[in-house]
Amino acid sequence: CIRHYIAIGIAGLTADARSLAKYMRNECLNHKYVYGTPLKTGRLATDLADKHQRTTQTYVRRPYGVGLLIAGYDTNGPHLYQTCPSGNVYEYYASAIGARSQSGRTYLEKIYQNLDGMSKDDLIMNALRALSGCVSGDGELTKENGSVAIVGKDEKYTLLEGDELQPYLDRLELEGGNNGGDDEEEEQEEEEESSGDDEDGEPMDL
Repeated sequence: CIRHYIAIGIAGLTADARSLAKYMRNECLNHKYVYGTPLKTGRLATDLADKHQRTTQTYVRRPYGVGLLIAGYDTNGPHLYQTCPSGNVYEYYASAIGARSQSGRTYLEKIYQNLDGMSKDDLIMNALRALSGCVSGDGELTKENGSVAIVGKDEKYTLLEGDELQPYLDRLELEGGNNGGDDEEEEQEEEEESSGDDEDGEPMDL
């Protein structure tokens, strides 16, 4: 949690993430002290990307080895940004980062256009469905290895974990959605194999 209206997710070196989180908190506090208004999420993401990029221009410091997802809600509405160690910053409707995140992004690409107007419970369930395919190995998404952070209109930062998250995981289990992303990956591999077989067949006239 950076402020009551901003939350982050990280992928990479935890020590670098702590350093950047401290920087983001200080920027928010300084802006509030000087201007009397909360710092906009987009401005914070841009400043953070500049900080990332400056380390790539000097030999004195190595680049930050961490990427961040920044979720926030301000007077301009909800925002989701992703920063990279190179200094690039992107804004998304929905996204995922980290190991095995491709399965989560694939699911979010299919449903992101329907997110507008969804209830909070439905949004949480969609987040868990995306996460279920990102668990490494043959493991499952549980209350020990999963959590959901929430920021929104008239709602301060809330973290669902442990027993608070279990009812949503139970719903996911009833849907048969836990580890559903693995099935999608297997289907994609089968499609790639079948397309490869077609390429090895007889040439076609064009």
